[in-house]
Amino acid sequence: MRLVSKTFIRKRAEEYPKAAKYLEQWIHTAEEAEWRSLVDVRRHYPTTDSVRVNSGRNVLVFNVCGNDYRFICAAHFNTQVIFALCFMTHAEYSKNSWKNEL
Repeated sequence: MRLVSKTFIRKRAEEYPKAAKYLEQWIHTAEEAEWRSLVDVRRHYPTTDSVRVNSGRNVLVFNVCGNDYRFICAAHFNTQVIFALCFMTHAEYSKNSWKNEL
């Protein structure tokens, strides 16, 4: 996959040191992957969910560090491009206000 927003991910890793190792590994895994569907993503990240946001689009939600954080991406499987959109704590995610922003 071609990863867009790698700088964004690395900045989140600096802000959330507990998640840094996960995010660096995620970058490596995503760039090496040829994901064609959510099923393919779940082979690497079994707890990943597809969530419909208010724009009507679906995003991928990755659980990070158990249940502490959520990492949200838009994956365009047909063009092999993945965009990092949001990184937040579980508490922020649970408020669901992020769905209005995407």
